[in-house]
Amino acid sequence: MPPLPVAGPECKNGGMANDPNSRLPEVPSFTLTSEDFEQGSPLPRSTRSGIAGAGGDDRSPQLSWSGAPEGTKSFVLTMYDPDAPTGSGWWHWAVHGLPGELTSLPANAGDPDAGLLPEVAVTLPNELRLERYLGAAPPSGHGEHRYFFTLSALDVPSLDIPAGSTPAHLGFALRDHIIGRAQLMGTSETP
Repeated sequence: MPPLPVAGPECKNGGMANDPNSRLPEVPSFTLTSEDFEQGSPLPRSTRSGIAGAGGDDRSPQLSWSGAPEGTKSFVLTMYDPDAPTGSGWWHWAVHGLPGELTSLPANAGDPDAGLLPEVAVTLPNELRLERYLGAAPPSGHGEHRYFFTLSALDVPSLDIPAGSTPAHLGFALRDHIIGRAQLMGTSETP
């Protein structure tokens, strides 16, 4: 899988969008794909947010992965928008404790009422403090946003972090245990 570019599209203020990997540990990569969209292409309307008023269904896309490193005991999955006009981006989804033998998640796994995540998986609150997938919802007229689905392979079966932790806390906790990373980026724009 080729590396993603360091800098993304130009922001409205003329600067370059942040690289969401720039401060993460360098680790081997593996492959993350989706039946619902391809690398760098627009996310389907169903994955946009209805909760945040962006005309979607808050339906997480189907995801599959392969080539995780030997010794993988669990996975962490996040969805992050570095282009959100917040100064710190926007976390849409964060799940830890996905079993190491898992190789895919069906569409809509991010809806807790659907019961499609493994029972041992823990979903953390997103930016709206909802423990679920929150679809893309870039502000109207703000241009195209990038949405990074990042799957981190860990050498431990679970992370010991408090319930209700933030995705940023999760990212800090996994630093000492990450042994591989897969990433898939989709885009979305609100006219």
